[in-house]
Amino acid sequence: MSLTSGLVFFAVIWALVFYMVNPFWQRSQEEDGHVVPGTPPSAPVDAKIGRKALLTTAIAAVVFGAIFYVIEWRVITIEDLELFSPPNRR
Repeated sequence: MSLTSGLVFFAVIWALVFYMVNPFWQRSQEEDGHVVPGTPPSAPVDAKIGRKALLTTAIAAVVFGAIFYVIEWRVITIEDLELFSPPNRR
């Protein structure tokens, strides 16, 4: 895996993990009891983006490390997947 593809792969994993982590520690204005005029009641009071970004980076690093290991040390190769093997090898 080249440096560029590794960075792109990490960015994709990071974005996917961030979408999963984003709802954590979410408190809406309605739950807090103070809705700012002009905003929806479901708008967050404090998004805690910094905490979520750090947690996302840690989780994404572990996931990327595991996938990198599988790819670089050929734990699973394309030939191991029966769907992609040539017809004469099945």
